[in-house]
Amino acid sequence: MTVSSPYDFEIPWRPNFEAKMALVWALASALIIAFSWAVPLFSQFSALLAVGCALAAACRGYQAYQRLLDASRLRSFGKAFIDLGELEKKALQAAQRQALWLGTGFPWTDIEASKLHTLISLGVVRTLGKAAQQTEGAYWVHGLAPENDLYSELAHLVGHTLIVGTTRVGKTRLFDLLIAQAIFRGETVIIIDPKGDHALARNARVACDASGVGERFVYFHPAHPDRSACIDPLRNWNRKTELASRVAALIPSETGADPFTAFGWKVLNDITNGMIATGHRPNLVQLRRYVEGGPESLLQRALKVHFTRQVKDWESRAGSHIRRYKDRLLEAYIAFYREIAIHEAQSVDLDGLISTYEHNREHFQKMVASLIPILSMLTSDPLQALLSPDFEPGHERLVTDMSKIIHGNKVVYIGLDSLADSTVGSAIGSILLADLAAVAGDRYNYGIDSLTPVNLFIDEAAEVLNQPAIQLMNKGGGADFRVTIATQTFADFASRLGDENKARQVLANTNNKIALRVLDSETQKYLAEGMPQIKVRSMALRYGHNVDSHVQDEYTASYQEQIMEAEAEFFPAAMLGELPPLHFIARLSGGRTLKGRFPILLTQP
Repeated sequence: MTVSSPYDFEIPWRPNFEAKMALVWALASALIIAFSWAVPLFSQFSALLAVGCALAAACRGYQAYQRLLDASRLRSFGKAFIDLGELEKKALQAAQRQALWLGTGFPWTDIEASKLHTLISLGVVRTLGKAAQQTEGAYWVHGLAPENDLYSELAHLVGHTLIVGTTRVGKTRLFDLLIAQAIFRGETVIIIDPKGDHALARNARVACDASGVGERFVYFHPAHPDRSACIDPLRNWNRKTELASRVAALIPSETGADPFTAFGWKVLNDITNGMIATGHRPNLVQLRRYVEGGPESLLQRALKVHFTRQVKDWESRAGSHIRRYKDRLLEAYIAFYREIAIHEAQSVDLDGLISTYEHNREHFQKMVASLIPILSMLTSDPLQALLSPDFEPGHERLVTDMSKIIHGNKVVYIGLDSLADSTVGSAIGSILLADLAAVAGDRYNYGIDSLTPVNLFIDEAAEVLNQPAIQLMNKGGGADFRVTIATQTFADFASRLGDENKARQVLANTNNKIALRVLDSETQKYLAEGMPQIKVRSMALRYGHNVDSHVQDEYTASYQEQIMEAEAEFFPAAMLGELPPLHFIARLSGGRTLKGRFPILLTQP
């Protein structure tokens, strides 16, 4: 295969021939000057010749210096640090251009990709020496081009962001930088942290203090109920059915539409309808009470309220039914409703609640067997007060919900304590995400708080993802929700959701992908497949000679250079497993690819 210009083929970090050439030209200039002093003939010509050699030495010297800089980049990529003051300055400067600062690095183009493949084909250690044998990863990849500040447009964040990387490579520290910048921009920030990283919570709090709005910070953690805010996940709703869907989404299910899930949803919906009809606000504690103990008292109260509001002179008209059933007041109310009241004022909500009450108790208990443990998890101490706050007037506890958090432009850290109790932590995160999805629906449908961007950060996202969270990512962009999720492997989502197609749905909803070191081969392949193929050039040298055996002393020789092109990966999948900590490859919305690294945020404890 022929190319238009073979001279653009370059082997990175080849021997620094320019340095030797610069030395030769400099020596030539010096010798000419010395000779002109010793033999003062043609002094003008000698001066011109010496100046020419000096200029050639300067030109080659500059080229040699550039190669020395390229080589020095291999030894300058240790851990970097940044303080809050410097980060705030970068965040505000980036915000002025509607951008987000991602660290330092360079755009990854076909030029850098070609250098990478060339080095791999020649042998990295053979070409670069022992400097390439770094114990923490292939630092030399970041030396393929000079680094500068990297930015991503804020408008691209509504396409959501996936951060993937194995343990201890910097996912949470990248969260620190992204969260602090959102705080400095004055936006709403919601952090869901299953493992409860103390540094992540501290850094968010300190960033709020540094920006002069420390009161914006809200802290929630089941392990620290004394200093934790109370968040009611059932406070926000538009349609009554949302409350049942929010809790039913937590029921373990193979398909999401099995009979147990459907029956659990019906029971929850009937109970919430009854509570709302009687003027009581549903919460998790009340739902557990009526699911476990039965809805008898609720149904009796709901029937009485309905009769009072809708049926004239109901007390005297129901007297015969009450006398007939004697002490069984609830049965008397049901009989009066079915025989008389239903013809004057039928209530679909009451019909459903009656059917739930009359359902065979033994079968009822079997059908809600998977629902009761979930309600028990979310209402056991200390979660009874944290998730179902019902304090007397004048209390000092902070009680909030997702709508208040967004309306108040808060920064909320939600630790789930999943290391101590992963099952309960997952349930807490899932129901709070379901509540957040409802708030996003309000913003989308009614424009509530639509001018305030909401930044949602979910660390170890596979621990809490559910169907409402998928819907939030799928449709939350219209409500100006910017979701950033972090995980270790693609398999984490498939394991959590029980379906590889749903896992791919989550990944497809993230237009920005930031890959740190990834060891899982399937995840490496998924990330690499999202990048285009390139043409990589390589040079083949051929020498030949021949002696004719029939003609005396006949000899021929040949020398051939050939540049060939072959398809190769834009960034090899296997190289994702060799990235050093705090280094990343980013594939941003619009097709831009960046190679970068980010510093560790330093804050005062």
